[in-house]
Amino acid sequence: MITIVYEICLIISVIVWIYLAGRDYQKIDPYFSVSSTIIPIILLGYWLKTMVMSAEAAMMAFCFIYLDSTVLLLLYTFAILRSMGFNVRVGIRYLFSIIAFAHLFLVWLCAHNRMYFDSIYIMDTEYGTATIVRDGPLKFLHVLYLACIFMAIVFFLLLAYLRNGTYSRRTMALYALSTAAGLVIYASETVSEVNFSVLPCLYVICEVVVVANYDLALAHDVSAIISAHQIAQGSRGYMALDRKNHFLSCNEKMIEFLPELATQMVDSALPDKGETARLCNSLIYSYERHGKNSEKYVKDGMTYIAEINPFFVRKNGKRKGYIFDVRDATEEQKALDVMASYNDSLNEQVRLKTENILEIQNKIVAGMANMIENRDNNTGGHVKRTSDIIKIVIDEIRKQGVIPMDPDFARDIVRAAPMHDLGKIIVENSILNKPGKLTDEEYEIMKQHSTKSGEMVMILLDGVEEEHFVKIAYNVARFHHERWDGMGYPEKLVGSMIPIEARIMAIVDVYDALVSERSYKKAIEFSVAEKIMREGMGTQFDPNLLDVFLGCREQLEEYYRINR
Repeated sequence: MITIVYEICLIISVIVWIYLAGRDYQKIDPYFSVSSTIIPIILLGYWLKTMVMSAEAAMMAFCFIYLDSTVLLLLYTFAILRSMGFNVRVGIRYLFSIIAFAHLFLVWLCAHNRMYFDSIYIMDTEYGTATIVRDGPLKFLHVLYLACIFMAIVFFLLLAYLRNGTYSRRTMALYALSTAAGLVIYASETVSEVNFSVLPCLYVICEVVVVANYDLALAHDVSAIISAHQIAQGSRGYMALDRKNHFLSCNEKMIEFLPELATQMVDSALPDKGETARLCNSLIYSYERHGKNSEKYVKDGMTYIAEINPFFVRKNGKRKGYIFDVRDATEEQKALDVMASYNDSLNEQVRLKTENILEIQNKIVAGMANMIENRDNNTGGHVKRTSDIIKIVIDEIRKQGVIPMDPDFARDIVRAAPMHDLGKIIVENSILNKPGKLTDEEYEIMKQHSTKSGEMVMILLDGVEEEHFVKIAYNVARFHHERWDGMGYPEKLVGSMIPIEARIMAIVDVYDALVSERSYKKAIEFSVAEKIMREGMGTQFDPNLLDVFLGCREQLEEYYRINR
């Protein structure tokens, strides 16, 4: 009777193995695949043990059976750790595999002595041939090994439960139940010394349950799902080359992209010429030299994107070669072209709108400056003239290269020039238009205009203009009355503490005041103005700008001959 039960278990186990072989899974757990092969061998041992006629034959059957409590149990432990997300290092796997097989070899080597099995007796029963085993002195090693394995399984199952990780609770429950059942059955059979074990039935039940649950287990493995989806979809071409650029394999889609591969021999080098060699060599060169792993190319009016990545046949192993991934990106490129065209159009509209806003803003600022200047009978046309001649000075600075100045910085100084006297709006008309010399009190009030000019620049521009321009305009307005010797106002800055844009504005502002006619004075001669400006270099003005002033003096004089 028991022989038939074991025989049925063996047949079911073989059917399960055949079923798995025919399922054509894209990815299979190596521990599960090896276990499904070992279980029929173990069940074969149990089945043969019920039909043997001698102790020696029974011992040979035990050699098969002991695969369960050594190798199979270790594989079961590794499978649990893998499904729970525990990463077991290669060295540890090797170590425990060696221990398991050493344990198994010890059983085999002791088949003809009394070290592992003291004695084996054959007894015929109505259910089949039973074996009565008396343990030898080395049997404690087996008990110790099993205790360690079972404790490790219980520990990791408990740890996985406490971690609350991203794993299947159903799978963990199956492992926990099978572990508990195996432990209870083995312990009860050892204590009671039963003649026929029910462990084969447990193995078959667990194997069937695992197979029934295997599709769901694969569904928990996103890499297996992606692999199956990509193969089914067939929209990407894949090709593998080894490290010597020998062709290894490709899919049908890659042959559509690169028809040369239809006649390519496996394990042979790619031809030196041809589209495949050109593409692969270009990708390998870019990847190895520059770390770039993708390339876009056009063929027959179609756009393709090819990618290269190293591939490994096992985790943490050495690189075996390159995997090439080619896909049709024609529609993507069309969409990108449309977006690029739209962005260009949008950028042009933004540019035009920005220019329009800047023009409006400049007109508002210029209008305010002119409005303020119209209150000042002493400075008619000053804003326009200083805005014009500062361009001449800036151009000379850039020509001589005495001060590093990029085009944007130069443009911003010119734009800021009309704002330098906005603060005069706070000065009373009686002071602003006084024909004679100002008293000390009046002069103190007049000096406040530079501080107020800076404040008005911030009110007008902050949050509207770019930060760098706001800073330049503020410096021009607030500090253009500072002197190189520190005797200026409002903060008595000394030397290079004065922003360069304010130092330039100071020269322009004073020169215009000298050569222009005011209600309280006539315009002075150019030669006299030149002398005053020369003498002021190093006291009132930045001495580094002397050559700049002299370099553009003739242009300035020509301008005032025409415009004053």
